[in-house]
Amino acid sequence: SLDRADQAAAAQAMNNAYVAPVGQTVRWNNPESGNSGTVTTTRDGYSSSGGYCREYQQTINVGGRQQTAYGTACQAQDGTWQIQK
Repeated sequence: SLDRADQAAAAQAMNNAYVAPVGQTVRWNNPESGNSGTVTTTRDGYSSSGGYCREYQQTINVGGRQQTAYGTACQAQDGTWQIQK
């Protein structure tokens, strides 16, 4: 599992990826835990309600095991990003 420092680093990487060029990989790591990960936006566009959205791929390496996830985040009117379920 990710500790608080891991979670903070991963969240910062996600926020950086949302504004990075599509296809650019943003990396994070925590030397204390040895955990790391990447976030890469793979596509952008607009939701049916007109909100700006980005699809992404995320990898997390914990204890020598890698997990990959895919998702979509859309920007809210206040500028924050919300992961879509």
